[in-house]
Amino acid sequence: MKSPMLPADHHAAVQRALELGRFGRPEALDELVSLLAQPSNEVQRLAASAIGKLAPFGADPARAVAALAPLARTARHPQTQQYAIRALRAYGAAAAEQIRDLRDVARNPGARAYVREAAASAADALDQAAADAAARVRHRCQRCNAGLSQQEHDRAQAAFQRDYCNRCFDEVFLDRRRFEAQVELAKTVEARDGTLVQSAGERRIADWLAAHGIAYRYDAKFRILGEFQIRPDFFLPELDVYIEYWGLDTPQYKMSMYKKQTLYQQEGKRLISVYPPDLPRLDEHLTTKLRLFGFVPPAT
Repeated sequence: MKSPMLPADHHAAVQRALELGRFGRPEALDELVSLLAQPSNEVQRLAASAIGKLAPFGADPARAVAALAPLARTARHPQTQQYAIRALRAYGAAAAEQIRDLRDVARNPGARAYVREAAASAADALDQAAADAAARVRHRCQRCNAGLSQQEHDRAQAAFQRDYCNRCFDEVFLDRRRFEAQVELAKTVEARDGTLVQSAGERRIADWLAAHGIAYRYDAKFRILGEFQIRPDFFLPELDVYIEYWGLDTPQYKMSMYKKQTLYQQEGKRLISVYPPDLPRLDEHLTTKLRLFGFVPPAT
């Protein structure tokens, strides 16, 4: 959906929301709340996300929850609503009064599936946070739900930015080490900018992105979608876009592909899929898709 804001104003607001979300300064909350009032779905979405990121840094929870709650109940765009719901979740017990409204959203047949799922998950999390606050349990393991000591919490946050008990921490650590070793061994194809990728198709995409001045992260580690861990082929941080190259045609690969595509859809992520038949017209394919997400091709 096209923003009703002037292009220059829209770009400035988007960049400001991204900037405020990166630095974790609680004093940025007031400015982010004002950005929530902008008539742009993208600006609202990024501002809501940034407000959620401020939760661990001491942002005023009452102010944050009051600003997010209306968008969590209803928003012009479903992704904005989803991001507001997820941001509310970050405020834990402070957002417990929103549980009933979130349950209503989760039961609303008119809402997108990924919005309903986000609302149901957030309501459950806030319910647990309220119970933990009453029992003075500050953190729980995300795998087994055991209560954590402060030492376990600090250790897991430092390593994974997640909460794991010591037993689950060791299991996750070993699983990730094995998986990362397998992936790194498969990176044998070098793109023009020196990035090692796993196939000629991925090299074509990396070269195209570099040639167009688009910053990307290749095989970014363990981005979380719902309860699943994924490694997108390419993540474009400035556009908040994911690119996956589906280069194989085996039954097992296709099952994995469909599952991953479903996760992206459920989470409302901006995904561009590239298949081998797209490679001969890669410039047209990526330019057309990225235009939908705010990419402006350089003048020739």
